Parts: sequence; structure tokens; C-alpha cells
Amino acid sequence: MRTIEYNRSTAVEYAKKWAFERNPGYYDFDGIGGDCTNFASQCLYAGSGVMNYTRDVGWYYISANDRAAAWSGAQYFHNFITANSGVGPVAVNSDISNLQLGDFIQLHNGTEFYHTLIITGFSGSEPLIAAHTRDAYMTPLSLYTYAEPFGLHITGVHVW
Repeated sequence: MRTIEYNRSTAVEYAKKWAFERNPGYYDFDGIGGDCTNFASQCLYAGSGVMNYTRDVGWYYISANDRAAAWSGAQYFHNFITANSGVGPVAVNSDISNLQLGDFIQLHNGTEFYHTLIITGFSGSEPLIAAHTRDAYMTPLSLYTYAEPFGLHITGVHVW
């Protein structure tokens, strides 16, 4: 297995295109828990081009009924991407001040991660984000209420 570069600009362009709409190739989870991590996964897939089809612990989307928990669940997304030693994207926990375009911020309520945002720009040092559920694009992180934000810096993509 080798590691390739994550295409940050492609991920951000995807976020720009779909921030206020829904890609018909993916189910819209807004009515059943929220669409934020599903949207984040779509952006990440646009920039990585690789899914991990390992049942139960992978990161993939085939259909609304055939997907990994990590594709649409914020806590599972975090667990997968920070521990992935197989195919697919890899991230490390990072201070918000060290994040780049195409990286992710997850909001934590003191118990679990509940919201996933992609960084699409910066205003000074403040990240501007895109998200679904409460649809946003180029929105300052400071407009969100949260107990603690966690940064996820994408370090690369494992491929065969």
C-alpha cells in the first residue's frame, strides 16, 4: 500500500457546488439525524477518490441502506479517519489553527462528536466552513455553538 496526496481543491470545489443543494447520487439524511457527515464524506471522497469497503469498520457509500456507519455518523467518521490503516483517507487530530482548506472540523458536546464541517476558506485565521443539515458555505466557525471543536487534518490517502 502507498499513500497519495489528498486533492484539497477538488474537495472544496465539491463543497461549493453542493453546499446548498443535494447530490442526487446520495441519500439526503436531513430528516433522520442530519446530513452533515454524509456531505463531509462526499467532499472527502471527491478529494480522495477511494472508499474503504471493509464491512462494519470501513468508510463507503453504495446506497442509503448499504453504507458504512463512518460515512454518515460523526463519531464513526472520526473513529475511522483517525485510525485508518487500510485503504482510504487518513487524518490526524490537529489544533484548529493548523488546519488547511479541505480539512474538517468536528463539533463535540462533551460526550461525542455530533457535527462535521469542511473548511472552505479562511477569514484571517478563522476557518470558514461548508456544511449540510444547517446548510452553509463560507460561514465563520464562530457562528456555531459548541462545547469543543476538534480539527481533522487530512494527511493523505492510502491506495493499493
